[in-house]
Amino acid sequence: MPSRRTISSLTLLAPLVAACSPLGIMNALLPKDPGSYRRATDIAYGTEPRQRFDVYAPQEPARNPPLLVFLYGGSWREGDKANYAFVGRAFAAAGYLVAIPDYRVVPEVRYPDFVIDCGRAIAAFRAREREFGGRPGPVHLVGHSAGAYNAVMLALADELAEAAGLERDSIAAVAALSGPFDFLPLRVRATEEAFAGVDDLEATQPVNRVRPDAPPMLLANGSDDEVVVPDNIHRLQALLEGEGAHAVTREYEGLGHAGTLLGLARPLRWRADVLGDVTEFFAEVGGRHAPRPGA
Repeated sequence: MPSRRTISSLTLLAPLVAACSPLGIMNALLPKDPGSYRRATDIAYGTEPRQRFDVYAPQEPARNPPLLVFLYGGSWREGDKANYAFVGRAFAAAGYLVAIPDYRVVPEVRYPDFVIDCGRAIAAFRAREREFGGRPGPVHLVGHSAGAYNAVMLALADELAEAAGLERDSIAAVAALSGPFDFLPLRVRATEEAFAGVDDLEATQPVNRVRPDAPPMLLANGSDDEVVVPDNIHRLQALLEGEGAHAVTREYEGLGHAGTLLGLARPLRWRADVLGDVTEFFAEVGGRHAPRPGA
């Protein structure tokens, strides 16, 4: 068994290990948005090591900021919240109180547990909003790739939100960036592993779960994305609109799969101002629950 000193040393080294990934290196080097800071780290929403979230806040909020949760991607098999500080700082500078959770991934869990973990993190964040100075009210969800899938499924599937202890109508709006919404049959190893053993695969597809009372959704993708092709956003948008829900698409010319994520980073918005598009959409559909662009 490792000594207490060894465990302590490993704990101190953990951020350095995370930063050794390409995304970790990028996050470490990117200049962060001023007017924002990391408010808290490793807030538990469960008993497992990956059931923790970090909180980012505006430096000097003019009023209690509305809530936003960012769900990262990673093919449901990897990810580290520490590598997304640039996202948390960006949305905090835009006027939101932001949570970025880790969640359990393959092979520790499979569908639906990684979605339910995200819902539990959202519910726990809402329960402690006053502790961090947040405004009571619905939460805005932003997800990239697998995280976009998780966000959309929580917004559409009652049984997943209920299992997480999350009221589905507590979701104000969703911005889903480069998310897979229609991927049957399972053709790649990541989806085969993440959805192994599921009896009703049709029910795992957002395109099969559309409903008229879905929260407003911004569905965005890069035109050159070869991981999740843009047809995903257009098909889901058409089905949602057909049911009477509000959904819009943004297709960014020349961007690949990571482009919509990098469009949230301060130095890279010249290519595609994804941050501006998301915050403007939330302001348009969220009324009093979202800050206006530039606020």
